[in-house]
Amino acid sequence: MTLSPYYTHGEGRESAFTVTPPKIKFGPGSLREVGHDAKAHGMSRVALYTDKKVVGLEPVATVKAALTAAGVDVVVFDGVEVEPTDKSFKAGIQFAKEGNFDGFFSVGGGSSMDTAKAADLYTSHPPENFLDYVNAPIGNAVPVPGPLKPHIACPTTFGTASECTAVAIFDLLEMEVKTGISNAYLRPSLGVLDPDTLATIPGEVLAANGFDVFTHACESYTAIPYTSRTKPDDPTGRPVYQGANPYSDLATMEAIRLIGANLVEAVKQPGASEFREKLMFSGMLAGIGFGNSGVHIPHAMAYAVAGLVRDYYPQGWKSNHPMVPHGTSVIVNAPAAFRLTGPACPERHFTAAEAMGADISGAVVADGGDLLADRIIAMMKETGLPNGIGGVGYSEEDIPNLVKGTLPQQRLLVMSPKSVAEPELAQLFKDAMRYW
Repeated sequence: MTLSPYYTHGEGRESAFTVTPPKIKFGPGSLREVGHDAKAHGMSRVALYTDKKVVGLEPVATVKAALTAAGVDVVVFDGVEVEPTDKSFKAGIQFAKEGNFDGFFSVGGGSSMDTAKAADLYTSHPPENFLDYVNAPIGNAVPVPGPLKPHIACPTTFGTASECTAVAIFDLLEMEVKTGISNAYLRPSLGVLDPDTLATIPGEVLAANGFDVFTHACESYTAIPYTSRTKPDDPTGRPVYQGANPYSDLATMEAIRLIGANLVEAVKQPGASEFREKLMFSGMLAGIGFGNSGVHIPHAMAYAVAGLVRDYYPQGWKSNHPMVPHGTSVIVNAPAAFRLTGPACPERHFTAAEAMGADISGAVVADGGDLLADRIIAMMKETGLPNGIGGVGYSEEDIPNLVKGTLPQQRLLVMSPKSVAEPELAQLFKDAMRYW
C-alpha cells in the first residue's frame, strides 16, 4: 500500500522517510515570553544576533526586556548583513568566540537566523577550515559531530522559514556564488513566531517574502518523491532533503493556498492585522514542508541571481550594497522553471495551480505547469515584482555566468522532477529574462 500514487516503492529504492518537526511557539505576544523560554533551555548569557535596521525596532526591545527580566545576560551583535556573506558570517563567529555565551538568540529575517546558526556551529565545533562544513562541491561537507548550544530564533518576517530549517545560507564572495551549510543540528531549538512583528513591513518586502513562501512550498510539493532515491545502506545516510513525502505534502499545500488567497491583498494593505497570522503561519508551514523534503530549480537558479548582482537596489530594503532579496531572486525564475518541470508531474503542478487560485475551468491536468506559471506571473504583476531576471539588472550576455553559478547547487538540482544540465539551465535563464 502507498499513501499516494506519487510514492511507489521499488526494489533498491527508498521506502522510508523521516520526520523531524521544528519546535515552534506561535501567536501574538509570544515574544514577551522568551525570558521563560531561555531559562527553560538553560541559558544564562546569550548572544542576540540582528541587523542594524532591526536592532532599533520594537521586537528587539521586547526580547531584550523579557530576557533581562528573567535574569538572562544578553549581548547584542548587530553586524548581520542582509544577504550574509562569508565575511559577515566570520564576523558573527568571532563575536561568539569572544563572548563566552551559553546560548543564542536571533531576531530579524533569515539573515539573522542563519548568522546565529553559523556562529553557534563554528564555536560549538570549531573546524580546521571555514569551508569544512559548507555544502559540496563548493565546501567539504564535513558532518557536524554533535549538538550545538541552544538557539531560539525569533523571525520578524515570514518568508525565510529559517526558524524551521537545518540550513544556513550565505554568499561566498571569492567565487561570487551563494552556498550554505546543511545539517540537522543547525535547526533552532525553538522558533518563536509573533505575527505582531509584521505590522511595519512595507508592501515590497511582504511581496518578496510571500513569494519566497510560495516557492518553498511549491518546489517541495513538486520535488522528486522520496521513493525515487536509492535506499541508503545506513539509515543515517538519509539526507536532510529527502524528496516530497506525505508529511511535507500536508504542510506545503496549505501554505500555497494561504499565499494564493491572501498575498495580493496583504501587499495592497501593508500592516493590516487581518493578514498577519495567515502570512506568518503560511511561512511556517512552508518551512516545515521544504525543511523535510527540499527545494529544486528556482532556488538553485536564485543563488546565482543573488550572488552575481551588480547594481540592483530594491525598494523597501536598507542595504549598503547591491542585492536581490531572496524571495525576489527565486520568484523571477519560478515561472520558467515550473513550465519546464510541469510535464514531469503534471498532476502536482495542476493541484498547486488550483491551490494558488488559478482559473482551471476548461483546463486539463497536462496544462498544470503552464497554469501555475501564468498564475505566478499574474500575481507578480499585481504585487509589483520585477519582470524576470531582466528586471533585476541582467541581460542575455550574463547567462553563461548565471549557469556557472547554478551548476554547483547540485544538492538542490537533484531534487527536481526533471533533470537539468548546462543547456537546459541556459534556456531557463533565457526564458526567465522577461515575462511581459
